[in-house]
Amino acid sequence: QVQVAESGGGSVQVGGSLRLSCGFSGYTYPHKCLAWFRQEIGREREGVAARSTRTGRNYYAASVKGRFTISQDAQNTVLLELNSLQPDDTAMYYCAVDSSDKCADTLYSRDFHYWGQGTQVTVSS
Repeated sequence: QVQVAESGGGSVQVGGSLRLSCGFSGYTYPHKCLAWFRQEIGREREGVAARSTRTGRNYYAASVKGRFTISQDAQNTVLLELNSLQPDDTAMYYCAVDSSDKCADTLYSRDFHYWGQGTQVTVSS
């Protein structure tokens, strides 16, 4: 079985920063795409950032380009740095992993099979 777990969420004021971490284990086949999604209550889950292990390229949604950074600091760990946070960034953030490389600026949740339980990010003014 594959286990995915996020951490690092919390409450921060407008303009603040947070660093989210995602650890995954039990993944037998080589991972190809490491991604972060976010979801507000009553809205669809949206892709935020992704990293292709095949090419080393990073991808970002237009709404977070220049503010968020995705990276990998270990074989089984992916990070997401959130800077210049805005109230619209408030959401539950999820880590997703898949063996198929579907990494792109536009991500689809249906392409990812393994998910964490989420970590809450709240931005207040």
